[in-house]
Amino acid sequence: MCLVNHELRANMEINEAKLIEREITLRDLRLTKEVVETRRSMVRWLALSLGIINPGESRLSAISVLDAMLHFQFTKKEDPSVEELSNYIAAAWDPINEKTLRYHLLQLANAGVLAHSKGKYYFICFGESEKYDIDAWVESYFESGIHPIKDKVSTVIKELKGR
Repeated sequence: MCLVNHELRANMEINEAKLIEREITLRDLRLTKEVVETRRSMVRWLALSLGIINPGESRLSAISVLDAMLHFQFTKKEDPSVEELSNYIAAAWDPINEKTLRYHLLQLANAGVLAHSKGKYYFICFGESEKYDIDAWVESYFESGIHPIKDKVSTVIKELKGR
């Protein structure tokens, strides 16, 4: 009997893991005057806020890749290649190994932040909005990530209410 309960619990844990479609980490950080003093501190704040890095993490390479993407997408209004990203990072931060750069691009893609086509990278923007529009991208990012979760939570709570 005890073995059966243990097997049932093990199966439930496996099934629960399979239910996860996407994880979203958002942090509500104070936006202090020190944060907005430098570009680097703002990009680090953004990376922490969006869950791209964790508190206390010292990986500057992830932050430099995010900075490069922000620069190309919203300042230059273009989709950069790996070479263009590498050149920007080398000039603005420190030189970055191509393998490291590609790793961080892949991590951002896996997180649903970036996509690429024909060797060019861009922030994913859902709906009809213009991908170089900062406000449209931010709205799209939050709407696409949070709205489906909100709808599912609401459905389950309504189902619970009826039982």
